[in-house]
Amino acid sequence: MSLAVILALAMAIDALIGEPEPLWSRLPHPAVLMGKAVGWADRKMNHGKGRLVSGTLVLAGLVALAWIAGELIARLGWIAEAIAAAILLAQRSLVDHVRAVADALHLSLEDGRAAVARIVGRDTGEMTGPEVARAAIESAAENLSDGVIAPAFWFLLLGLPGLAAYKMVNTADSMIGYRTPQHEQFGKAAARLDDALNWLPARITALLVFLTRHRPGGWAIVRRDAGKHRSPNAGWPEAAMAVGLGVALSGSRRYHGEPVDYPFVNEAGARDIGPAEIDAAVVSLWRAWGTALGLVILIIVVS
Repeated sequence: MSLAVILALAMAIDALIGEPEPLWSRLPHPAVLMGKAVGWADRKMNHGKGRLVSGTLVLAGLVALAWIAGELIARLGWIAEAIAAAILLAQRSLVDHVRAVADALHLSLEDGRAAVARIVGRDTGEMTGPEVARAAIESAAENLSDGVIAPAFWFLLLGLPGLAAYKMVNTADSMIGYRTPQHEQFGKAAARLDDALNWLPARITALLVFLTRHRPGGWAIVRRDAGKHRSPNAGWPEAAMAVGLGVALSGSRRYHGEPVDYPFVNEAGARDIGPAEIDAAVVSLWRAWGTALGLVILIIVVS
C-alpha cells in the first residue's frame, strides 16, 4: 500500500480518536519515551569538554534508534504503520488543547491562564485576557506546523522511519535546543537539524493557513512579518494565522519572571482579542488539516 494511502488513513484516525486518556494513562506515549531518552542523554552526556561533539553524537544515536523503531513497526504491515503514524500526529490533541483555552477563558481569566499554561512555556500568572488569547493562537499556529504538517510531510517522503526520526529531532530541540550555558553547545545539533527539517513544512503550513483564510494583499504581510520571529520557521505559520484572523500576535511576554519585548506580527491587526478569536484559530486548524488531507488524496488519485 502506498505511503499516501497510509498517511490519509493515519490523519483520519488521529482526527477522530486523538490521544485517548484510558490508553495513555496505562501505556507510555512514544513522545514521552522519546523525551525520557533525550533527558537521560542530557543528564549523562552533557558535561565536561567537547559538548558540541557529544551532543551531535547523542542526537545521531537517538535518531538512528527512532528510525530503526519506525522500520520495525512498518514491517508489521500497513495497519500497524497507519496506527503508529496516527499516534505521532497531533491534530486532534492540538485542537482539543487550544479549544480548552477558549472554553476556560469564557469562565474566567484565571481559568484561561491555567489552560494556556498547559501549552506554552512563558509565564502565565499575570497574563491579561488578550495575552492569553494571543498565546493560545500562537501555539496553535506553531504546533500545526511541528505537530501535524511536518510529521505528515516526512511520512510522505520517508514513511514511518522518517516520521519517527523527525519526532525525535523535534523532541530533542524542544528539550535541549536552547542558547543557554547548559545547552548551547550540547543542543546545537538538535536545534540546527530541527530548523532544517522544518524549513519547508513551516512554509507549507503558512500557505495552507493563508489559502483557507485568504485576505487580499495578506501574503506580502506574511512574508514581511515571518522574519520578526526569533525562530527561522515558526514565524511563517504564526504570521499566516495572524493575517488570516486579522489579529496582532507576538508582542511582550515574560519568561521566568523577566519581561521580553518581541515585535508584533501583523501589527495592524486587532489586539483586544479573546475566546472568539481562539475559536476562529481552531477553525483554521481544521481548514488547514482538511486542505492537507485533500492534497494527500489528490496524490493518491494521480499516482
